[in-house]
Amino acid sequence: MRVKSLNINNLRNIESTQIEFNPGLNCFIGDNGAGKTTVLEALAVLSKGRSFRSGQIASLIGPEASKFQVVSTVASHADEQHRLGMERGANYWTARHNGEDVTQLSRLTRLLPHVLLAPSSHTLVSGPPDGRRKYLDWGVFHVEHAYLTLWRRYSRALKQRNAALRKSNAMVVESLDPQLIELGERLHTAREQHAGRLNSILQNTLALFNDTLDGISMSYRKGWAGEDLGEALRHSAPRDSERGSTGPGPHKADLYLALDGAAARERLSRGEQKSMTAALILAQAQLICESGEKPVLMLDDLSSELDAQHLERVLSAGMDLGVQVWLTGTRLPPATATYESSSTVFHVEHGQVSQTPVKMA
Repeated sequence: MRVKSLNINNLRNIESTQIEFNPGLNCFIGDNGAGKTTVLEALAVLSKGRSFRSGQIASLIGPEASKFQVVSTVASHADEQHRLGMERGANYWTARHNGEDVTQLSRLTRLLPHVLLAPSSHTLVSGPPDGRRKYLDWGVFHVEHAYLTLWRRYSRALKQRNAALRKSNAMVVESLDPQLIELGERLHTAREQHAGRLNSILQNTLALFNDTLDGISMSYRKGWAGEDLGEALRHSAPRDSERGSTGPGPHKADLYLALDGAAARERLSRGEQKSMTAALILAQAQLICESGEKPVLMLDDLSSELDAQHLERVLSAGMDLGVQVWLTGTRLPPATATYESSSTVFHVEHGQVSQTPVKMA
């Protein structure tokens, strides 16, 4: 997939702009706070309905109205054209695809695969399991089209079981268990298979970075002890009743990242965690590419996170995958000079985005 154009209205400090994208490298250059990241954020919001930055939806709405709008034209790998749009206020959203109303955002999400490497991305390594589960689920969603339905069904059954536990309704809990077990084990299988493919790619991607990442391994921990989820639930029943929530299950799963057998977050420096995160994001991008549809690779302010050599390797890996790359920074990194013939540079100032003839470094 590649984004051909993007119209942004009243999103943060961008009052109104229209951007025509290069199918290769797109560089957004400007001072801090100019609105560079908001361009990347617009694609994420159009795809997911929410930002990758913290804050409520109300914080996305600019000062010009009580809503924001994002509209985009995209082309699939087979060169099929899609017109996607979203309008969102503090308490509502509407979306359209090729002129038809959309009732589920997953319809847009499917058409807008993207991966993001940003200053906060290192928490993928150092943060809690929830972030790694979301990373894994995002990849499976774009590779296995039936996965979202499975995930939703499991999440609904889990929510119902937890509600029954809080009410001490053992009969409802017992009636939900067969469904939870079946869906949970299927969810686990899909994740486990994806994690195995991801780990194979990751081992090659790690070679882009320094030798300190030698010995890194990634394994999927399913979220319960033993082979059988049903047995794990029976064993955990007294504790679940006491806590009012379900303990074992894929909702407790993790991608365990280790260095020579110890948790990577405890062995790697902050800089090495950033390199490790870059390798994870690139591995995910490659695996999505192998599914048939290429994601947009969004690189937000990497010059402040990676040294020139590692930034060059990340950019080169993305360009070699043939994905569309969006890069932001206060200045053009020297690494972009290699791709001058397949690049477009945009200057961002006070929420205004304009194409510039500035030459690559």
